[in-house]
Amino acid sequence: MSGICAVLFPGAVVDDDDRCVVHAMSQLQSHRGPDFVWITDGPSFVLGNSLLQTGPNATEKLPDMQQIHITYDGHITNRNQLQQQFFSSSTIKSDEELIVLLYQKMGMDFLVHLSGQFAFVLVDQRLNKCWVVRDHFGMRPLFWAQCGNRFYVASEIKALLEVPGLERTLDRESIYHYFTLAYIPRGMTPFKQIHELPGSQLIEIDLNSGQHSQQQYYKIQYDPDPTLSERDLIEPLKQAIIDSVQRNLPASGPVGLMFSGGFDTSSILGIIKTLPQVEQLYTYSVLMQEPSFDESKFQDAMAVPNRNRHHQILVGPREVEDALFKHLAYLDEPSGDGATIPFFLLAKQAAKDVRVLISGEGGDETFNAPETHSANWARRYYRRLVPKPVRDAAHWTAHALPCNYKKLSLEFVAKRFTEGAEMGVPESHIHWRHVLPEHDKLLLMPDSQDFASTASIFRNMYDALPFEDELNRLSVIDIRQYFEGDLMVKNDRMLMAHSIQPNLPFMDRILLESMLKIPVNLRLYGLKRRRLQKLALREFVPSRIYKRPNMGLEMPHSIWFLGPLRSLAESLLAPDKVANLGILDPAFVTKLWDDHVNKRRDNGRALWSILILVAWFDLFVASERYKDELVRRF
Repeated sequence: MSGICAVLFPGAVVDDDDRCVVHAMSQLQSHRGPDFVWITDGPSFVLGNSLLQTGPNATEKLPDMQQIHITYDGHITNRNQLQQQFFSSSTIKSDEELIVLLYQKMGMDFLVHLSGQFAFVLVDQRLNKCWVVRDHFGMRPLFWAQCGNRFYVASEIKALLEVPGLERTLDRESIYHYFTLAYIPRGMTPFKQIHELPGSQLIEIDLNSGQHSQQQYYKIQYDPDPTLSERDLIEPLKQAIIDSVQRNLPASGPVGLMFSGGFDTSSILGIIKTLPQVEQLYTYSVLMQEPSFDESKFQDAMAVPNRNRHHQILVGPREVEDALFKHLAYLDEPSGDGATIPFFLLAKQAAKDVRVLISGEGGDETFNAPETHSANWARRYYRRLVPKPVRDAAHWTAHALPCNYKKLSLEFVAKRFTEGAEMGVPESHIHWRHVLPEHDKLLLMPDSQDFASTASIFRNMYDALPFEDELNRLSVIDIRQYFEGDLMVKNDRMLMAHSIQPNLPFMDRILLESMLKIPVNLRLYGLKRRRLQKLALREFVPSRIYKRPNMGLEMPHSIWFLGPLRSLAESLLAPDKVANLGILDPAFVTKLWDDHVNKRRDNGRALWSILILVAWFDLFVASERYKDELVRRF
């Protein structure tokens, strides 16, 4: 893994100022690659790379490749298979070398053969063309900006803030959607002039004329085989998952696992324990200091035999407050995901032992485990079988329940379901996860009437997909929006802040594509989610884990705002601090706060999202204090 950056100057020659910019960008990304840095240039480009050594040959210089240059970040999990398939007589020492050889053989068509995570800039001086590429599911970050005639590319937003002349004007529309999603939507950033390259896409740039185009090179294609039966699938799926775990293990050194105690990470741990090549295994779990959010009883069920190398990281109000500004300095953008700071603290501990952490992220998306998927199934029958007057009465009853700040309380679930059940499929899908409804967002951001609703983004994606079944459409939306926009921001930035590479065996292209052939009725069995995954991996987990429901790591900010985090919140949500942003109504923020502390309404997620935005603005827009929080590695 590494931090990459580039300056591309079509039709002209780069100069020392461009080299200085790349050096400054590399410095701000040094946590992504603290072991080795190189900068190379040609007539119209400068490429930079700071590398993290995660295995043999990771920092080996690329051999002469006939005027082809690459700066690369990633981990190709099927490198050995591709070498055997296309270059059986060659010795390929690195992912970069493989990519260049594949490009020479088949042009950019080679991208569909890769599995794993990657982001790169490839310059072919023979054609005087450049390609900026991000992996199939957006696991490695990549951002770009254009200032004048120059293109700038980097792994992180903060690196692009070093570009001369780049303005830090807020993209108000992205922030508007943030207050629905708790994350910036895919393809957007909080800055108008900085863009995210979405997963499965590339930018082709002509270095003579400067003409460029953004293209999609890969699509998720559900093509279910109706002849498949459950019995046919169990053993092949089990082997496909084991193979994916093996592909995602580090080439050498100890193995680290982010271990929640849920089914995904428990099954990965169970598989790893059976693999003879794993000599050192470390597990890391978050111990949330709030009973209804604590998963330690499930963690202990799997991690006890490995206790000498098992670490529990306590996360309480004090730890959250201490890490607030530092984690944002590495995050680069506001995220209301309550697991972000816990991930940051976990990675800090793990960095003492390992350089690669295996994660269970992607398991929900690959195996249709989100609660919203079963809720959509329930919604269909609820609307079909329950008369509208009865549904109206259920809605009224749910909203009469007293406010309860515990995780997934009956009050929360009943209100969300009865509201969302009356909406369309994509609209209900987003409603069940939303932070603020549209009418509240308009009160929070008074000058945002011209923005399309966030639900319309999901509706447009949903309608454009060619699949007949609702679940297949929702699955693609989850991967493209929630997985890319939230989960990968959290995983990549919080782990790479401590120079740790995240590997995700459940979001490996080869494994995901094996699931695309499975009929919907076998992937979601009524209200039973991840049924096939559980049947395939039952031998690897104890009964207690097998039977437990989904939980997901979250922070109890709703509860902590009433006590230990109250002074922090009242400081950052003070009217003058909120007014500094120039886009929020301080009076409405005060109302949200008053309703919350007086237990009239649970506004915990909304208040946390606002608090994060205010703190982020202070670091990145009102000042450059984020630089003071970073640890420079070279």
